Amino acid sequence: MKMGILGAGFIGRAMATLAKQSGYEVMISNSRGPETLMSTAAAIGCRVGTAREAAAFGDVVVVAVPLRSYPALPAAELEGKIVIDTCNYYPDRDGHIDVLDQYAMTTSELMAGHLHGARLVKAFNAILAKDFETDGTPAGTPHRRALPMAGDDLAAKQVVAGILDQFGFDAVDAGSLSGSWRFERAKPVYCVRLNRAGVLEKLAEAKRDVELPHGSWRR
Repeated sequence: MKMGILGAGFIGRAMATLAKQSGYEVMISNSRGPETLMSTAAAIGCRVGTAREAAAFGDVVVVAVPLRSYPALPAAELEGKIVIDTCNYYPDRDGHIDVLDQYAMTTSELMAGHLHGARLVKAFNAILAKDFETDGTPAGTPHRRALPMAGDDLAAKQVVAGILDQFGFDAVDAGSLSGSWRFERAKPVYCVRLNRAGVLEKLAEAKRDVELPHGSWRR
């Protein structure tokens, strides 16, 4: 399977590394151009390209950019593709987005509105980048770390659940994109090491208009 990655920050690079280790062909991109990614590509062993090239390349495409950048995503190339949305809303970085501040939609619904026809799945957003390569364990490991995901396309979610498992995590289906607020930034499950039962418990505890203190999930 081929994976295209849009964004070469901490999350994008971690996803690229795990994908290569799992046997994927990988192409990574950023907003500054492929010529700025040569050292990253050499370290990971992946290809580099433009955002459009990475989107066209992947059977599955990971979006790992600041949320404010979603309007620049190559919608045409992503039509029909399984797209993994790893993005989180940080107003101090992204600027205030009224529909999110008013809880009128989720971050993934906002992105899906731009990516018409993409098979969007919210996943890999509720884990710190530094935990990607250290917390994954084989299937069946007692108390294996679990991560939530959400989406409106059942088949796409099944593919993403398989990727989560390959990368060392149990997948917990949190429902549709409209319910993905339960594991957005500052919710009880966000970036906390939990097994499947713990994730389910924290998802149930979440309240739409209640956030944890800023940065409390950083360790």
